[in-house]
Amino acid sequence: MTTIHEVARAAGVSISTVSYALSGKRPVSEKTRQRIEGAVRELGYEPDAGARMLAGRRTHIFALTEPLRADTHAPTHMAFVLAASVAARRQGYDILLLTDEQASEGMNRVAASNLVDAILVLDVAPDDERAVIARAVGTPTVFIGVPDDHQGLTCVDLDFEAAGRLAVDRLADAGHRRITLLGQTEAAYRRSNFPRRLLRGAQDAAAEREVVLDRAASGATVTEPSTVRTAIASALGSGDRAFVVHAADDVHELLLGTLEEHGLVVGEDVSVVSAAASFDTSSLRAPLDTIPLVPQQSCDLAVELAVRRLDEGAATPEIHLIPPEYRSAGSVAPARG
Repeated sequence: MTTIHEVARAAGVSISTVSYALSGKRPVSEKTRQRIEGAVRELGYEPDAGARMLAGRRTHIFALTEPLRADTHAPTHMAFVLAASVAARRQGYDILLLTDEQASEGMNRVAASNLVDAILVLDVAPDDERAVIARAVGTPTVFIGVPDDHQGLTCVDLDFEAAGRLAVDRLADAGHRRITLLGQTEAAYRRSNFPRRLLRGAQDAAAEREVVLDRAASGATVTEPSTVRTAIASALGSGDRAFVVHAADDVHELLLGTLEEHGLVVGEDVSVVSAAASFDTSSLRAPLDTIPLVPQQSCDLAVELAVRRLDEGAATPEIHLIPPEYRSAGSVAPARG
C-alpha cells in the first residue's frame, strides 16, 4: 500500500505539503498541487482516514502524544492519560495513544495522514520539538503543559509558578525563615517544564519574603531513598523545620518516615506542604496541607478547547492557567523560636 511519505518523495515536497494539498487546510501553489495530484494518481495513493476528512466527516479520534521513557513516573502519567481519555469519550471521541520516545515522529505521522481530528500533547519539555510541529500542521493541537516557546500555541496547565508561591507564602506566614523544597529528580528538571515553573515560583516568593529556600532533588533519574534521607537530615541539621514536597508519593513517605525517626510531629514540630500532588495524599501516614494537581481539570479543558476549535474553526492561541487551590489539613505549625 502506497504511503503519504512515498507521495511526498515522488512529488519532491514534505508530507505536510501533501496533507495541505489533499485536505485544503492551507493554500498550496497550483504547480505544487498538480505535481502532488500526479504523484497520487501514478502511485495509486488512497488517503484512508484523510478521505473521510475530505468528504467533510470527522474521524472522531484525538491523538494523545505521551512519550514513555525509562524514567517516566507511570502512575502520574497514566492519571493524565486516563483523564484525557474520559474527557474525550464524554465528547464522543476516542483516543489514539502515541507513546514513541521520539514523540515528534508519531505526531508528524498522524497530522500528515489526517488520521485524527485533533492532537493533545502531554509531558511537555522546556524546548519541546512538538511545538514546532504544532505551529506547522493544520491539525488543531492543545498542549497540556507550557513549553518555554509557546508563541502561537494553545496550552492548558496548573499555574505551577503560583503553586510554588502559595506553598512558600503559607510557610512564611507561619513564621518559617528556612524552607527545604524536596523536588523531582534531576532528570525531570532537565526534561519537563512543570518542575522548573514550580521551583521558579517558590524561589520568587522566598526572595520577596526574605526566606532561605534550599532545593534537594529526589535522585538522578529515579527516586533514590538514600539521597532523600540525606537531604532531609541535612535540612534538619541546618535548623529547617519547614518542607515543601513536589515529588511522587514515595518521597512524601520517606519524608514522613524520617521525621518520625527524629521524633518530630508534623503540624507541631515541623511543617509540611505537598505542592502539585497528582495522587491522593489522604493515603499518607500523616495528613498534609496540599496544593493538588488534578488531571481532570486540565484534561477536561484541553478537550473542550480542541472540540471548540473543530466546531468554530480557527481560534486565537492562548495560555489557560488553572489557579492553585490550597487544602489545609493542619500540617503547618507556627515556627518556634
